Amino acid sequence: MTSYQVRPVARIESPLTDRATAPKQGDEGAPPSRVVFAPEFAPAAADLRPGDRLVLLTWLHEADCEVQAVHPRGDRDRPSTGVFSTRSPDRPNPIGLHTVTVTAVDGGTLTVTGLEAIDGTPVLDVKPVLGEVAER
Repeated sequence: MTSYQVRPVARIESPLTDRATAPKQGDEGAPPSRVVFAPEFAPAAADLRPGDRLVLLTWLHEADCEVQAVHPRGDRDRPSTGVFSTRSPDRPNPIGLHTVTVTAVDGGTLTVTGLEAIDGTPVLDVKPVLGEVAER
């Protein structure tokens, strides 16, 4: 199969530093975080505003890319399940999908809520939640 190279457009700054203790989903107690764009990509974020809902695509850099099956949520009482049927960060291409809300914008930095990614996580792309930019 063909392989593809991607490059991060931003990185996450978060008080979450330990994957094991971080919330599994953004609505499970994730603290406010910052999305810091690389200077060359700051113009691409120029129209983002507080209140915008975004989908962040991240590279879950601490994931185990060899894992193909997991016990959901690490619960050994649950049956082993193929990772494509789960939201496990451990998977062949550990792309994270996060819906967040922008609470502040400061130049090329966004403050967001609802992000469970740990500090240093690379951001691959940012997209508006569908239907929320129709008037732009």
